[in-house]
Amino acid sequence: MKRALLLLLFCCCLTSVQAQEDSLAMARADSMRALSASLEEARINEMNLRMELVALRAATIEQDSLDRVRQQRRIDSLRTITPAMPVVVEGDTLYYIYAKKGGVSPATRAEEVSAAILSLGKRFVLNPDSVYVESTEIVTELMYGDKVIASFTDMDGLWENSTRDELAQLRRQPVVDKLRALQREYGIMQLLKHIGSLLLVVLVQGVLIYATNRLYRYAKRTIIRLRRSKLKPLSFRNYELLNIDKEVRLLTSVCSAARYLLILIQLLFSIPILFSIFPQTKDLAYRIFSYIWDPLKEIMLGIVNYIPKLFVIIIIWLIIRYVVKGVRYLAGEIEAERLKINGFYPDWAQPSYQIIRFLLYAFMIAMIYPYLPGSDSGVFQGVSVFVGLIVSLGSSSVISNLMAGLVTTYMRPFRTGDRVKLNDTIGDVMERTPFVTRIKTPKNEVITIPNSFIMSSHTVNYSASARDYGLILHTEVSFGFEIHWKRIYDLLLEAARRTSGIRQAPAPFVLETMLHDFYAIYQINVYIDDASQMPRIYSDLNRHIQDLCNERGIELLSPHYFAQRDGNELTIPKEYKAAATHEAGNPRADVPTM
Repeated sequence: MKRALLLLLFCCCLTSVQAQEDSLAMARADSMRALSASLEEARINEMNLRMELVALRAATIEQDSLDRVRQQRRIDSLRTITPAMPVVVEGDTLYYIYAKKGGVSPATRAEEVSAAILSLGKRFVLNPDSVYVESTEIVTELMYGDKVIASFTDMDGLWENSTRDELAQLRRQPVVDKLRALQREYGIMQLLKHIGSLLLVVLVQGVLIYATNRLYRYAKRTIIRLRRSKLKPLSFRNYELLNIDKEVRLLTSVCSAARYLLILIQLLFSIPILFSIFPQTKDLAYRIFSYIWDPLKEIMLGIVNYIPKLFVIIIIWLIIRYVVKGVRYLAGEIEAERLKINGFYPDWAQPSYQIIRFLLYAFMIAMIYPYLPGSDSGVFQGVSVFVGLIVSLGSSSVISNLMAGLVTTYMRPFRTGDRVKLNDTIGDVMERTPFVTRIKTPKNEVITIPNSFIMSSHTVNYSASARDYGLILHTEVSFGFEIHWKRIYDLLLEAARRTSGIRQAPAPFVLETMLHDFYAIYQINVYIDDASQMPRIYSDLNRHIQDLCNERGIELLSPHYFAQRDGNELTIPKEYKAAATHEAGNPRADVPTM
């Protein structure tokens, strides 16, 4: 029974499983049919998309072809008017560039390519055949390792009627050939040759310096030998300009300067040669040489260009020079009184000449100034303004003295050689300059007086009075009332006649100037022609007055001499007593009371 039940259950399960399998098979068949339909639809869509892409590509190719044709036509039309920028490396033109790359101009591209090739070619280790072409979607580049030598775009290909890849392959060979040439010039062997040349130049320069020093020592020994035999003192008239020791030092210094100058000239040539040996420093050699040559060239060109202006300056200078000579000749004629101009005094001639000469030279400088080198530069003008400002600020007293000198010149208060008195200073005028006047006193003291001081003080000119109408000198003597005034007059006039240098016409005269309580004051006045003799004439006149008083027994007792006459001797020298007794009879009759 149990077995039957189990068998029944088993059969039921088998039936259920079979039913499920049948339902799954039917579902799977339905899914396969749906998937097949989807795949078919996808294949149809893919075929449609491919057909659309092919049509679009065909249209794009056709459009690109048309654009390329139009660009090629445009480039062909611009080819005759567009300049080609050459890629030049050390004088060799490798190829030309026509088109821009981004915002970089063809000229800049050519310079960058030239610099890249030259920099690469100066390497000591280089394999030119390792240059290769690498292409991307945008550009095609010539490469050496990781260094880009040149880049080519589609526009470059259009300018050359080629593609950029073909153009890059075409440009590779000239670049490789140039790199090989640079390798031969900058390689290791060439470096060794350059080092040998460097050592040779250094050796030659050392030999030249050694020879220069030997030549200097030989010249120095020769100068020492000449000192003992042929060198003589150099004299000008009675003045010894150079003695033998100074001549030896001077000649030795000249030889030393010549030695250093010769070495400097040698270095100016050898140093650029040293730098020019190596290609890497050749530009530096040219630069160093240009530092020397360019200033010299500018100076020479400046001199040559300045020659026309120099001729103008020379002509102006010659004209002013001969005008000054003419004015100096007229001044000399007026000063010598061979040429007379009414109202113009001979002593004005030289000061007027100096003023006119100064004005003429100032006018000459004003005319020459625009023709001076650098006169139109701001620095030159600034320096001129600064100097003018300094002069104007520091020359107020100088200008006042100068103006006072001009005024006193034409006022004619005195002339050179006149005996004058300036305030308390008495002396002879030695020199007159635009700024000061120098006076020598009778004691040979030279006093320098600013002209502005002369303008602000009073001046007494003794020489002018002596020349024109005779200078009156006077001296005063006091006598007691017991002596008759006629004897005094006669004594003073006799003293004037005995004194040399006194004019007799007009005749000397005596004035009784004052009557005091105990004595009278007499003044003798004389005329002289030479004011420089004033001290001597005063001394001689006083001496003669004293001698005559002694001769005539007249005592000089006033104003402060007191004596009582009670039989005492007279106060006169003994050698005059006999003469005084003979003339006066009884000298005791004259008894002074003062």
